Amino acid sequence: MSSDVLMIVPLFLAVGIGWWLGRFQASQHSGGEPGRQEPGRDYFIGLDHLINDNTDEAIESFIRALEVNSDTIPAHLALAKLFRRKGEVDRAVGIHQTLLARPDLSRDDSLRIQMALARDYEALGLLDRAENLLHDIIRQAPESAVRHRAVKLLVKLYEKEKEWQAALDTALELPVTERTEIERELAHYCCELAERYRCDGNVAAAEHSLRQALSHDASCCRASLLWARLLMAQARWRPAIKSLQQVVLQNARFVSEAVVPMVECHHALGSNDELEQQLRHWLSRAPSASVIMALADRIWQRKDVYAAGTFLTEELKKRPSIKGFNRLIDMHIDYGSRSAKQSLSVLRGLTGQLEQSKPIYQCSHCGFAGRVLHWQCPSCKQWGTTGPIQGLEGE
Repeated sequence: MSSDVLMIVPLFLAVGIGWWLGRFQASQHSGGEPGRQEPGRDYFIGLDHLINDNTDEAIESFIRALEVNSDTIPAHLALAKLFRRKGEVDRAVGIHQTLLARPDLSRDDSLRIQMALARDYEALGLLDRAENLLHDIIRQAPESAVRHRAVKLLVKLYEKEKEWQAALDTALELPVTERTEIERELAHYCCELAERYRCDGNVAAAEHSLRQALSHDASCCRASLLWARLLMAQARWRPAIKSLQQVVLQNARFVSEAVVPMVECHHALGSNDELEQQLRHWLSRAPSASVIMALADRIWQRKDVYAAGTFLTEELKKRPSIKGFNRLIDMHIDYGSRSAKQSLSVLRGLTGQLEQSKPIYQCSHCGFAGRVLHWQCPSCKQWGTTGPIQGLEGE
């Protein structure tokens, strides 16, 4: 049975129950007997269509069977929601506008319908209309649950429009208890602002936005990575190192993103021994192919290629990865015999293609994968759920 049918079944039950209750109440006032009334013909026609899996015909019959009154508004809203999910947003708009035209609507019902209509406008891409309607709801419903929902939806609209500051300002209208649900998103809005300020050369504003990001979400490693980049651009190597160290404390999965800038900072300071200490600490705390390869490079510089190759081989036995294996082949190509180099070059070409064909990052929420780190997943639109892939094909 299709998902549409599964959604329609409870709607038809709601029609039958709502009809029976309405008839029962009417019979109580008139002195009649509730059991002698029967549902309308359209209800049974729709039920027949539903049984035969004719979803569209069932919906049409349901619309005809369902009179608009205060008791049936929830069913109409559910039906409009079904249309929106099916992509027939115009039909959902029609239902909501018909309901709003009723003069006898209660304030609560009116607000619920307006909220649903705002979602219709959002689905249609009419963001200005949705925004204006949400502002009206917020003015009409001070300190209420529907107001909180309207504010959260308005924040999401500003997110779609990339109006990061407006989204942050709007979120401040929520009580602290409601805001905790979206703190991670707010931290990323601040990071988006910081990126914009950094590109404009406004370092002070960028740093202020990053402080705000960490106040919203202390575990936001994106903010620490951005802050390190800002500091490195100013040749403030020691503070940048501290910011990179913070990344691994916030989320050890992102150690691979901190390795290259950490190496750059220590090279600028000439503190190579300190770099090796840091890499060994990370290897024990957050082992990854990037850390292993960086440490192998450091051993190569301090000793020789054989020591580096031996270290890399031993680490690959514990934590095999295509990236590490390719680095080991490169070492053998550079320092192996001529006959070995030819065979290894062919092998390296194949394993290199394999590495390049694999995604580097993956969303833990929906599974979307790619070779670019998206802080907001392009598929499920969740913030902070994408990170470096672990294991043989990743870190």
